Amino acid sequence: MEQTLTKRRRAGGRAGHSTRRGPAAIEQMPWHLPVNTDRPTEPLTEEGVQAIHDGAMRILEEIGIEFLNEEAVAILREGGCTIAGTNVRMGRDFVMEMLARAPSQFTITPRNEAREIVVGGRYILFGNVSSPPNFWDMAGGKRPGTRQTCADLIRLSQYFNCIHFVGGYPVEPVDIHPSVRHLDVLYDKLTLTDKVAHAYSLGRERVEDVMEMVRIAGGLSEEAFEAKPRMYTNINSTSPLKHDFPMLDGYMRCVRRGQATVVTPFTLAGAMAPVTLAGAVAQSLAEGLCAIALAQYIRPGAPCAFGTFTSNVDMKSGAPAFGTPEYMRATQMTGQMARFYGLPLRSSGVCAANVPDAQATWETSNSLWAAVQSGTHMVYHAAGWLEGGLIASPEKFVMDCEILQQIQRYFDPMLTATTPDDIALDAIAAVGGEGHFFGLQHTQDRYTTAFYQPFLSDWRNYEGWQIAGGAWTHERAHQMVHAILAEFEPPAMDEAIREELAEFVARRKAEGGAPTDF
Repeated sequence: MEQTLTKRRRAGGRAGHSTRRGPAAIEQMPWHLPVNTDRPTEPLTEEGVQAIHDGAMRILEEIGIEFLNEEAVAILREGGCTIAGTNVRMGRDFVMEMLARAPSQFTITPRNEAREIVVGGRYILFGNVSSPPNFWDMAGGKRPGTRQTCADLIRLSQYFNCIHFVGGYPVEPVDIHPSVRHLDVLYDKLTLTDKVAHAYSLGRERVEDVMEMVRIAGGLSEEAFEAKPRMYTNINSTSPLKHDFPMLDGYMRCVRRGQATVVTPFTLAGAMAPVTLAGAVAQSLAEGLCAIALAQYIRPGAPCAFGTFTSNVDMKSGAPAFGTPEYMRATQMTGQMARFYGLPLRSSGVCAANVPDAQATWETSNSLWAAVQSGTHMVYHAAGWLEGGLIASPEKFVMDCEILQQIQRYFDPMLTATTPDDIALDAIAAVGGEGHFFGLQHTQDRYTTAFYQPFLSDWRNYEGWQIAGGAWTHERAHQMVHAILAEFEPPAMDEAIREELAEFVARRKAEGGAPTDF
C-alpha cells in the first residue's frame, strides 16, 4: 500500500487506450461494445416456452422458495406473498407484475465514463474470471491465490480491450484476512482499472464499503452515485430453492441505492436440480425470478439481470461439467426464457479442464459461443477460468482473449457489407479466369484490415514455427503475460482521490472491516 501511495500521479497508462503497443506487448482491437447481430438460437417451441414458464410459476406458487432473511420475508409478506416460516410462495400474477417493472436495458458507468457499458439490447459484454481460490501458471503450477496474483489478473483485465467489466476477485487473495480482503482488492481494482467494478453481496459491511469506495473513486456525491448504476453485484441462490441471508442483505442494499444486480441460480442438473434440462431450467427460473420480483417491489425499475449457470454433473463422479452440449442447450433455453420475461441475461465462459490445454479451449469456446447463440448480454468468467472455477490462470486468460477478439471480429459489420466495392465485380473481371488477386489494387487497399489478425495464434507452417522456437500456445501465452505486465501502466487517477481511497481503507481496517461469521 505504501508503495502504491507514493507513486506520482500518472497521465494514464497505455493499457486499454491504443491498439498499437511497444515491441514487448501486443496489437489488439480497440475498446468497443460488441453488438450481437445474429438471430438467437431458440431451441424451444412456443409450447415449450409456456411449459417451462408454467413449471417455474408452479414452483413459486405450490412449492415456494426459502428466504433465509427476515427483512426479505417481511417485504414479501407486505407484497401479498404466502409465508410459512422462511418459505415464501408467490402467485404468478404478482411475479409477472413485478417483472414488468424491470428494464430490458440499462447502463453502468464507472469512474471513466468512456468505459460505460450497456447491459441489454443486442450488446454482448465480457468480464474476467472471478472467485477461484487457486492460481495456476507455468512458472509455479497450482497454488493458493495471493494479493499479487490477484492484482496481476486485474492488470490483465484492464489491459485487454475485449474485457468490458471487472468481476469479483480474479483469484481469492488468501494471504489477506477475509475481514479486510474486500478493502485491499477493491483498492487495487479501482486504482489499477477504470472499468465497471463488482461488489460481493456478503452482508452489510462488504457491500456498503465497496459502494462507498466506488463513489469515492468516481469523485461522486451520494446523490450522483445513486442517480444511476455505477457498479453491480451478483448473487447466487443456494440451490435447490433457497436464498441465504448475507447475499439477500447485500442485494437489497444495492437495489435500494439504484445499483445494478444480477441473480444467478447455480443449478447443476442431476445434483442440485432435476436431471432433465427442462426441469433444471424451470427450477433456475423460479429461484432467480423470485429475487428479481423482490427487487422490483423494493424499487420499481431497479436495474436487474437474470443469470444462467445451469450445467450438468459427471454422473460417474458427481464432479461439475462445463462447456458440454447440455450446458450449451441450457444456456440457449434460458436465453429464450429471458427474452420471454424481458430481462437482460448473464451467462459464463467456463470449462472443467485443469490446465490451459485443448480441453480447456474447446469447452470454453463451447460456452462462449453458447453465450452468443443465447443472446447473452453479460458473459462472466470469459477469460482465465479453469478446473470448474477452482483455478484462475493468466495463460488461460490470454488464450481466452484471443477467442473473445475473434467473436468481436465475427460481428464486425464490415464482414457482411454488400456495397459495389464489396461485391467487387471490377476486381473479379480484372482477374478473370487466370491470375490471382494478391497484386490487385482492390486487395492492396484492404489487405491490412480485410481479415482478423491474431495476437496469439501462430499461422506459420511447421518449419517456420519450429525455427522460431516451436512454442506451444500456452507457452506463447506465458511469454505474453510477462510482456504485458512489464509494460502495464495504470489508468489516470487524481492523487487526492487516491489518498481518500487509501484513508477510507485504513479507517475501515482499524474498525475491523467485515465480520467473518454470520
